[in-house]
Amino acid sequence: MFTPKIPPPDTAPTPGTSLVPPLTGLVHPPACTCHRTPAAPTAPVPVAPPARPTVQLTPGSLVVAAAGGTAMVLIIGTVLVSMLLATAITAASVAVCAVVLRSLLNRPNNR
Repeated sequence: MFTPKIPPPDTAPTPGTSLVPPLTGLVHPPACTCHRTPAAPTAPVPVAPPARPTVQLTPGSLVVAAAGGTAMVLIIGTVLVSMLLATAITAASVAVCAVVLRSLLNRPNNR
């Protein structure tokens, strides 16, 4: 089952031959039929680099950026603290339920 299937020697190709026949008689047309002579080379024209936008920080925009950053930190901090608080409350309630269930199951005759 795991042995390779080798074709019998009469159908196997010899090492010097190929299974794909060679392409013969294939003629490509020229890429361009205009037959123009190339123009005389001219000096390259220097290209100005593209103008990049500059950031202008005015005192007003600096205050807005600082206020926005502070607001983002406060919002993200509030969300993370509330998630931590929700996890702590859930863990405490599960612990209380476990203690109550343990006390109920350990002493069924004391009721």
